[in-house]
Amino acid sequence: MPTMTEPKALPPLSAYIHIPWCVKKCPYCDFNSHGIEDAELPELDYLYALAMDLEDDLPLVQDRKLESIFFGGGTPSLFSDTAIGNLITLLDKTVGFADNCEITLEANPGTFEAAKFAGYKELGVTRLSIGVQSFETEKLEKLGRIHSADEAIRAFGIARDAGFDNINLDLMHGLPNQSSDQALADLQQAIDLGPEHISWYELTIEPNTEYFKRPPRLPSESILASINDEGHALLDASGYKRYETSAYCRDDKRARHNMNYWQYGDYLGIGAGAHGKLTDANGIHRFSKTRAPTHYLNARNGFRIGETTIEKEDQAFEFLMNALRLIDGSSFEIFESRTDLSLEEINKTIDRLCTLGYLERDTERFWPSTKGVRYLNNCLMELMV
Repeated sequence: MPTMTEPKALPPLSAYIHIPWCVKKCPYCDFNSHGIEDAELPELDYLYALAMDLEDDLPLVQDRKLESIFFGGGTPSLFSDTAIGNLITLLDKTVGFADNCEITLEANPGTFEAAKFAGYKELGVTRLSIGVQSFETEKLEKLGRIHSADEAIRAFGIARDAGFDNINLDLMHGLPNQSSDQALADLQQAIDLGPEHISWYELTIEPNTEYFKRPPRLPSESILASINDEGHALLDASGYKRYETSAYCRDDKRARHNMNYWQYGDYLGIGAGAHGKLTDANGIHRFSKTRAPTHYLNARNGFRIGETTIEKEDQAFEFLMNALRLIDGSSFEIFESRTDLSLEEINKTIDRLCTLGYLERDTERFWPSTKGVRYLNNCLMELMV
């Protein structure tokens, strides 16, 4: 631990790059994504805006190198491999990469996107996250997805042939009218493909979505409980270690970018609607960028629309809200190094959650109990008491 005269080491740094367009908006999606349909994608103009946005944020880097980069959206794989490669080169030249920097790109499994996988790999992407969501045609149609089950399977093969040895499959369960058998069949299909990582999470109805306006019929609580219990057991038996609420991996291929979020690291947020978190000598700050793509493309006075300093009393909540998603929890050393707080200022909260049965602890770390993992939302609600 640093002494009183030694400044704290800054947290690890990542970068999130937001590409806000997709072919069409899915009815469950509440991300800042905009269907482009048949309109022309403003790729070059957006690349220029991203470069200017990054330039504005460079003083916040403070000589750190990037541990990870994540291209999210929207659908980043709508952009050409050359465009993504140019962005990677720009980040390398202006910020620089730590050893083994993880570079993830979200991709849809449609034929148009999959055709670019080899180019992405050649130009620096190290990890693909393929948004499969389901392998059942009926469910894909209800979700508004534009790919088929066959295309999803084929896209995975194309990614392997392109040389990707770190692939995540995004899969949802609790879909409209989905039975337990259907959800487990989807999961088994994903396991059979053999990705290094599976993100498996329950569909939730979010405000400002089509599903919120016209809710579909979702499975009952008993079916959802059965899906969760049997799915976790299936993943475990298949060699996928659960390390976060909705994330499973083989060979310890944890998503390094997401681990930085959950361990309260820093990250640049570049792109329309992106959010960043950066630490300096004056505290921990959050930044947000202008949201509408048209406004972002025409920004004349900078891209930030919001900047706040996180008060000390809020840092404990933010840290725990992230760390408690991790099955292994976090260490007290990380807590003290990445907040402006001391262990004494969180001890009572940790002990109370232990008494309630949500957490366990020893002298060096804390982690969610079996109850804490199952009832994470209840545990987080207790943080606000």
